[in-house]
Amino acid sequence: MARAGSCFDNAVAESFFATLKTEIGTAVEDTRDDARRDVSAYLGYYNHDRLHSTLGYRTPHETRISYRHGLALAA
Repeated sequence: MARAGSCFDNAVAESFFATLKTEIGTAVEDTRDDARRDVSAYLGYYNHDRLHSTLGYRTPHETRISYRHGLALAA
């Protein structure tokens, strides 16, 4: 781990968790299973349905597939 304020800090993860809290909300779930289900459903939405402007308005899944496909063609 780098020191706070360096370019190597965990800004991407912090940004993701801020988005998670904003989009799911901060409601308290009745059980851990309920919380896990909600977070798992959100991760499916985030990776397969939610468009990201920094990825050219594609999903992370589409970006990952196109990256892998490009590597296979280059090899």
